[in-house]
Amino acid sequence: MPVHTKRVQWNVAYRRRAMGGDLLAALGAGSTTALVAMPGTTMASRVLVVALLPVLWLGTLSLSHGYERRFAGSGPEEYRAVMRSAVYLVGAAAFLSFMVRIDVPRLTSLVAVTMLFVLGLGTRQRVRADLYRRRSAGSETQATVIIGNAKTVLPMIREIKRAPQQGLRVVAACVSGLDLSGDARSEVEGVPVFGYPDEAMSAVDLFDAEVVAVSSDPDLHGHELRRLAWSLEERDVELVVSPGLLGVAGPRLSIRPTAGMPLLHIERPVMSGARRMVKSFVDKALTVLLLLAALPVLLAIAVFIRLDSAGPVLFRQTRVGARGEEFQMLKFRTMCVDAEARLAELQRDAGNGVLFKMKSDPRVTRLGRVLRRFSLDELPQLANVLRGEMSLIGPRPPLPREVAEYEPDAVHRLRVRPGLTGLWQVSGRSDLTWDETLRLDLWYVDNWSLTLDLQILVKTFRAVLRGSGAY
Repeated sequence: MPVHTKRVQWNVAYRRRAMGGDLLAALGAGSTTALVAMPGTTMASRVLVVALLPVLWLGTLSLSHGYERRFAGSGPEEYRAVMRSAVYLVGAAAFLSFMVRIDVPRLTSLVAVTMLFVLGLGTRQRVRADLYRRRSAGSETQATVIIGNAKTVLPMIREIKRAPQQGLRVVAACVSGLDLSGDARSEVEGVPVFGYPDEAMSAVDLFDAEVVAVSSDPDLHGHELRRLAWSLEERDVELVVSPGLLGVAGPRLSIRPTAGMPLLHIERPVMSGARRMVKSFVDKALTVLLLLAALPVLLAIAVFIRLDSAGPVLFRQTRVGARGEEFQMLKFRTMCVDAEARLAELQRDAGNGVLFKMKSDPRVTRLGRVLRRFSLDELPQLANVLRGEMSLIGPRPPLPREVAEYEPDAVHRLRVRPGLTGLWQVSGRSDLTWDETLRLDLWYVDNWSLTLDLQILVKTFRAVLRGSGAY
């Protein structure tokens, strides 16, 4: 089977599933709009809305690059496509109202666009989750050959294998400057190793590769890459090049052609000015809503803590916030009253580098285990958010003794307010090592966006309901 045929098959299948989900979202939005937002209109008008909305929605999604193969399965890009499509529909309604003099009731537009946005995000998330499950099971992936030197190939293979949902399946590695004479051929991370450049095309042909990924190798200069691209073009194989960057999200990257050279422009991370004000406003608005909704739960937990064990309801602990400023973080008490005094004798049994976490901690009360499993002990931190000491989303708030052990890279996580939840919360919680937690926190600091916060918030509810990784 030709390579391009396989590539088209998985891409077409995903696009069909995405379009099917978008169609269902549009039909649901159209039906809801016709039933609740079109009082006094004829049945013909309602049927027209239900029939026309799917056409408009799929059309605007196409204009917003919602079905492009390069964005297939990319959560942030798909979310942006849905948001752009909703904006386009609002613009179309305004154009019809003011320019063509077609009356589009505001209630109808508001309900239709809101339902399309909510249902559109939901269906895209479901379709993408299905794609991730398929890829994690080994299907709908692209056979990939890695090219680079001995220092860069191994880290790249490990990073790709750590994210099977991205769709790249490493089948071979071509290492430059490698002596493969005699019995020197070996494997790296279970992947057969070939020489470069002599054996590169042989590896591509042997494994029917669909993608060649070049790691950051100073020996692979411009002319070398151009010749490689020509050879791959004849075989209809994609070429992707790693710039050697760590922790930089796609939206911060753009190509700037200069003097015939495609320079990679990296937008500096911004968490100040208007962006900080927007995040602070969203934090406080959502926190007020969450406090109102959770008030009965908060009162019930306070009563149960009093009945379960002696001691105060709330536990106050000094934590380090943005710019190294200390504050008193609030939690529901989940341990016995002498927990801090017993800490030293337990640290030698369950250290996690800088981060101290211990499974089956004997200091935790019976009720405390339940509260921790579902992160209910964190709810009082909503007060810290209202006071401006924390954010809803952000890095884990560290202890002063942890900060004292920070290496220079770790200090970077103190540039933003710590969060009640974050990437660490939705990626394993207490099961993560310190290095993994730090990597996620630094990635968040450098790549923050409202879209990312929305994704983390949605994933937090799922992680809390599962109750795994919390102790």
